[in-house]
Amino acid sequence: MTRVAVRPELLRWARERAGIRDADDLQGRFPKLGEWEAGETQPTLKQLGAFAQALHVPIGYLFLSEPPEEPLPIPDFRTLGGRGMRRASPDLLDMLYACQERQGWYRDFALTVRLPESGFVGSAALSDRPEDVAARMAETLGFDVAARAACRTWEEALRLFIAQADKIGVLVMVSGVVLSNNRRTLDPEEFRGFALADKRAPLVFINGTDTKSGQMFTLAHELAHLWLGSSAVSDASAVPLHGYRREEVWCNAVAAELLVPLAALRPALQPNEPLDQSLQRLARQFKVSTLVVLRRLLDAGTLDRPAFDRAWASERARLRDLAGANAGGGDFYRTTLARVSRRFARALVESTLEGQTLYRDAFRMLGVKKTETFNNIGREVGVLG
Repeated sequence: MTRVAVRPELLRWARERAGIRDADDLQGRFPKLGEWEAGETQPTLKQLGAFAQALHVPIGYLFLSEPPEEPLPIPDFRTLGGRGMRRASPDLLDMLYACQERQGWYRDFALTVRLPESGFVGSAALSDRPEDVAARMAETLGFDVAARAACRTWEEALRLFIAQADKIGVLVMVSGVVLSNNRRTLDPEEFRGFALADKRAPLVFINGTDTKSGQMFTLAHELAHLWLGSSAVSDASAVPLHGYRREEVWCNAVAAELLVPLAALRPALQPNEPLDQSLQRLARQFKVSTLVVLRRLLDAGTLDRPAFDRAWASERARLRDLAGANAGGGDFYRTTLARVSRRFARALVESTLEGQTLYRDAFRMLGVKKTETFNNIGREVGVLG
């Protein structure tokens, strides 16, 4: 039996890269991993391939002389307690690379069919008042507070918001898993979304394991990044803390004003209403998280900072328990279209049927395996009769 000469530090790096701290956690699948990492024995090529697949690492990396650097290809604005986050997980990296591939394809498609550039991308600057930018965004999107309030559920409001972004040319992709692998769930504590700025193919990805109200804020936050013309990975928190990057603080302020304009909030306030009742009522009215409502109550001067800090800690703990309850399930084709965006799916099906894109490439980017599924997606987006 042929053994593979692989450096033990590469095996440890691959395990830690996948967020697995102890080799014992993989004991069931790889009983000899401890010996491999200690250099006492070496795996076979088959074992190494299984190890690479299980940890979602390219097997070629394991033959390098030292662990590779894997910086995120776009600015990383994720924070934890005001500090930069740990290195990106394989799930975040793979999702980001997949979206970059889709964006690159759509950019070429847009050039081929001569779609116009999106004028809003890069139209704002950090020196602009967040209130002014939020107003311009609302006008461009056709974003109406009353229409959102009329939605029966947060999910309905989110679908409306996504449709408005899609209409102006934004590829909005929402998924709680990596590609179509339901065993690789994305962690909202690692990231909530990212923006890939491009005038012909602006893209926003939203972590679908977050609550629907959380996804609303993420979409607004990442759209603000597009208005700046900047790509970034974000944790999209509504909290107005110091110590965060200026761009993130600015995007948070724009998102909060877009979703809950102070001009609409102040008339909705009721004197002497208990805070917990106000949070629930206003969250239902504006279809946002109670955290966003808290932030706007602070902005409006209704709450002082100590009261805000106490309420924020309590609400954050409560909402953390709800995260993930909205992930997965639902109609298969609706879920598939949400993961890649209707705009992207429609363009990809059209291009494939016209012979401009290979079926195998279309299947990979859509995350499907059967021609029947592909054709049904075509019917869903109105390309096939």
